[in-house]
Amino acid sequence: MLHDLVVRYGPALVFANVLAASLGLPVPALPTLVLFGAMAALHPESVGAQLAPVLILSVFATLIGDSAWFLAGRMYGGNTLKTICKLSLSRDTCVKKTERFFGRWGVRVLAVAKFVPGLSIVSIPMAGAMNTPYRNFLLYDGIGAAVWAGVGLIVGALFSQQIDMLFAGINRLGKAAALVAVVLLLLYAAYRWTRRRALLRKLAAARIKVDELYSLMRQEQASAPVVFDIRSDEKRVLDPYVIPGALFADERHIEDIIKTYRPEQKLVIYCSCPNEVSAAWMAKQLSEAGFNDVLPLLGGLDAWRDAGRPLSPLPTASATMADAGADPTPKAV
Repeated sequence: MLHDLVVRYGPALVFANVLAASLGLPVPALPTLVLFGAMAALHPESVGAQLAPVLILSVFATLIGDSAWFLAGRMYGGNTLKTICKLSLSRDTCVKKTERFFGRWGVRVLAVAKFVPGLSIVSIPMAGAMNTPYRNFLLYDGIGAAVWAGVGLIVGALFSQQIDMLFAGINRLGKAAALVAVVLLLLYAAYRWTRRRALLRKLAAARIKVDELYSLMRQEQASAPVVFDIRSDEKRVLDPYVIPGALFADERHIEDIIKTYRPEQKLVIYCSCPNEVSAAWMAKQLSEAGFNDVLPLLGGLDAWRDAGRPLSPLPTASATMADAGADPTPKAV
């Protein structure tokens, strides 16, 4: 039955699955490619003849879905990344690591992005937001899609006997096996989501509002808080404005802040991701290091902008990135 289904609808099913996955739907495509590769090895005369078309269709499906995200990044810039950050089950700090990875390697990262969890979904719209030429995007994304799909098919072919035995066992267990697999996937997603919401609830009370920060900044210099901008260099390129007087900081070099400022100094930290987990995490680390008055800014830079508070433009995006690469210590705007 499975053989007949693959022979008749295999390429179309693979195309639809890969397209849905590249568009961001929660439907993993690699297992489908592995299964097709295994079927091709087990039935070379029927399914094996479809290997080349399936590989080509997988690449085209990937390019179609990825192009949609690329164009979204081109049209909406940083807002697309904020949406991804808000919907992602991963911590915001993981999204920031991906941004930095793209900033270091550029569009070339797309050649391996499919193999790194979370990298593809952020790097593709970022390529559009950073005005990467579309032909360059297609080149590296096409290479990455071909390698990714090819690896999936080859792995399936190499382990075809083991996969055949696995499906034979599943058939003996019947519907119960499929039900257990679905339940385990749902439990994992629920665990990630619950843990994230628990972290946000725990840190929800430890925030400073925009109006409160603005009022403190207008006081005499001695009592004014030190404000840290912990966005990645790539985010600053996309949104080249900061809160006046803010210092650039990097949570990877938190020891520089600990050495530079007194524990009683009031510190305020902001980022640009809607959930503010990066700022809250850094505030927690500084509190554990002995600082007794450190708070994330509620709503981050967007809340400051929406409230109509003043912003300072960065001198140039390139200068900002060069400075950040040269010296990890906080810098004044």
